[in-house]
Amino acid sequence: MPSIQENLEKVVALLPEGVQLVAVSKFHPVEELAEAYAAGQRLFGENRAQELVAKAPQLPADIRWHFIGHLQKNKVRSIMPYVTVIESVDSVQLLQLIEKEAARIDRNVEVLLQLHVAQEETKSGFSVDEVLEAAEAGLLTENLPHVRVCGVMAMASLTDDMEQVAREFDLVRRTYLTLKDGAFDESEDFNHLSMGMSDDWQVAVKYGATLVRIGTAIFGSRNY
Repeated sequence: MPSIQENLEKVVALLPEGVQLVAVSKFHPVEELAEAYAAGQRLFGENRAQELVAKAPQLPADIRWHFIGHLQKNKVRSIMPYVTVIESVDSVQLLQLIEKEAARIDRNVEVLLQLHVAQEETKSGFSVDEVLEAAEAGLLTENLPHVRVCGVMAMASLTDDMEQVAREFDLVRRTYLTLKDGAFDESEDFNHLSMGMSDDWQVAVKYGATLVRIGTAIFGSRNY
């Protein structure tokens, strides 16, 4: 059975230049994260606040923690000292709360706007219309001195139909470009498109992904 280091090296070798790997470490113990860290990985993704808060103090300080799951408003304060990027901002209200909590401890945080393009209603995110309307109204760019909006994030439908996945990623890409050419046309930070996981990241890369979120292909199935 390949080691985490071997799995990681295999994935990294396949990534095109300019595409960064977020190693999705949810449900895996700190020992496995430490193995990936020793192999050179520095970006890790967690989707539960309590797990991120428990793991971060046990691991090296130069890890860049990405929060990638649905973020409950009452959990924002707990992750703020540790998180580098919150990829799952799915409402204006959450964005404003992140600003408030970042200001409270006088630090800056990067965020991505999560788009809902998948068929599953259980997935979170702005609809395309919602994010464009919020951008037009200045709600994603104004009065956010401690928050840097750096791009968008999305998950495709859970399906074997890669043509459907491709259509969804194309919609994400087009929405990202609309925002980049519109509300964020003066932003030097708005450069990231986070999409693609273990089963579909290669499709995502074809549609401009700059961040891919891969867990199973590196760590295997969850341990607990």
